[in-house]
Amino acid sequence: MLKTVFFGTPSVAVPFLELLNELTQVVLVVTQPDRPFGRGLKLKPCPVREKALELGLKVISPEKLKDNVEAIKAENADLGIVVAYGKIFRKPALESTRMGLLNIHFSKLPAYRGAAPVQYALFNGEEETGVSAFWINEGLDDGPLAALLPCPILPQDDAKTLFPKLIDLGKTALRKVIADIEEGKIIKTEQKGEVTLAPSISKEQTLLSFKEMSARQIHNTVRGLAAAMPAYAKANTKEGQSMQLIETELSDIKSDMRPGQIVMIERNKGFFVQCKEGVLFVKTLRPAGKNIMTAGAYLNGRKISAGDFFFE
Repeated sequence: MLKTVFFGTPSVAVPFLELLNELTQVVLVVTQPDRPFGRGLKLKPCPVREKALELGLKVISPEKLKDNVEAIKAENADLGIVVAYGKIFRKPALESTRMGLLNIHFSKLPAYRGAAPVQYALFNGEEETGVSAFWINEGLDDGPLAALLPCPILPQDDAKTLFPKLIDLGKTALRKVIADIEEGKIIKTEQKGEVTLAPSISKEQTLLSFKEMSARQIHNTVRGLAAAMPAYAKANTKEGQSMQLIETELSDIKSDMRPGQIVMIERNKGFFVQCKEGVLFVKTLRPAGKNIMTAGAYLNGRKISAGDFFFE
């Protein structure tokens, strides 16, 4: 049985640790350090650390990976598996296991190299993405592929629905790679195609502008941010606060209104808003300081009419 080291931090990595623990002998788990959490700012272990301890596995959580390379080497592992660890690997760490480190990445590399491949695929309205298992080197997600599996993106998909699909597909890729290695097959295929990047998402990217963005751009931004960082739009309400858009739909309604104006209201359902190009249907939102609600529920009791400038 292969001896492995697992590198990972957030909840998205937990299913891969569980699977690796079934398929191999996990001799060490490496996570990022505990971070302050909640109002009391008490230190909270990351999801991978919690799962590793539950499984009875040895865990380290170094501030600087380079200071713990010798501890990793001492485990004499055959292979390292990386899923959303969150730190850059330099040469000493890359050489800490006999065969090197293999990363599970949620895109069809070389497309969307970087920290947020799922979000950018949705931002750009892609109809297909995938999972790549690749051998890490010192470049940015540019190492040779051990496996690449495609995944369609449905029109109704957002980050919340796409991540579970990619996790399942990633587990399939991990099973394949482990099986290949156990059979003596070390697959290293050069990445081919156009290189695109998916860097960390900035706060500015979460701000929606009906004046500057088309309905499709806003809709795709809402889809991409659905799992974590919400998309904000400044509402022309008496509170004058930003409002989170949770669910939207594209509309084929034609309108000559100005961006930000309400084109039409469907009571108990939601409302249509003119964008720079096209009209967007707002289904679910979250007013500042409130819980998530349907746009229909938000309209109840409010004097909002077609023609009103609702968003800046």
